[in-house]
Amino acid sequence: MIGTTDNYPAALQDSSGHSGVSWGAIFAGAAAAAALSLLLLMLGAGLGFSAVSPWAGEGVGAKGLGITAIIWLAVTQIIASGMGGYLAGRLRVKWASLHGDEVYFRDTAHGFLSWAVATLVTATLIAGSVSSVIGSGVQAGASVASGAATAMSSAAGSAAGSSANNGSGNSSDYFIDTLFRDDRGTAVSEDAAHGIVTRIFVRSLGNDGQLSADDRTYLAQIVAQRTNLTQAEAEQRVDQVYAKAHQAIEEAKVKAKEAADTAAKVAAWTTLWMFITLLIGAFFASLCATFGGRRRDAVTYIDHTTTTTVVR
Repeated sequence: MIGTTDNYPAALQDSSGHSGVSWGAIFAGAAAAAALSLLLLMLGAGLGFSAVSPWAGEGVGAKGLGITAIIWLAVTQIIASGMGGYLAGRLRVKWASLHGDEVYFRDTAHGFLSWAVATLVTATLIAGSVSSVIGSGVQAGASVASGAATAMSSAAGSAAGSSANNGSGNSSDYFIDTLFRDDRGTAVSEDAAHGIVTRIFVRSLGNDGQLSADDRTYLAQIVAQRTNLTQAEAEQRVDQVYAKAHQAIEEAKVKAKEAADTAAKVAAWTTLWMFITLLIGAFFASLCATFGGRRRDAVTYIDHTTTTTVVR
């Protein structure tokens, strides 16, 4: 039955020796908030996966999915934290003989403590996975940015032929090739030529990006041996092909840096919005605890000690 605080028996008004914190109510509200948070997060994850499609032009886009996720996190905090705070306020013991302002403060504190405990429990369960995903995204972007030249060079070596796999990854092979260079124009096999060109390109693109004069001349010599081009025309072709390879490397570096920058911005905005949603949860937990406390104080106790006269 709901009534006013004037209906409490006088014996219940003396609680001066009671603690100002009802930990049982706090833990009960925290457990309810944590469980409800997990349920709502699982529901949101399921809805999110169902809305995403790998096909172009279908499903929700990345921007729409991000906005929806932020809204869902806020709704989750409002519902779960509000429920936990209300239970913490409704289940706490009655503080008799206290001013209304003190009761209001204690109810607010109970809601906040319930939210804090629930947040710690939830963070223990899911924060590790979230931070792992964010950290992996940033680390992957940085790794791609730092290793773009190596990746592109390896791809070029694979495309050049199977001989590139026999020594292109070893930096000493370049110097060994230099040691046995023949300026007399002696022809080399097709596989050997591919391996030599690959190692020269890998070294030049991976270092300063400049093709030395000796390497340029030697590459032109190899090209002239296998084409109808003169030495000058072969050198011109070497310059053109190397310029295209260098441009591809630079474009890959730019794209990798853009991807890393995007990943860092996503991580920053994700962390910021999580902070905001947690603040929203703390506010609603404290607010709902005051409502629960008022309902708790408005409960009317029924006295069952009245004796009944038995008529014979």
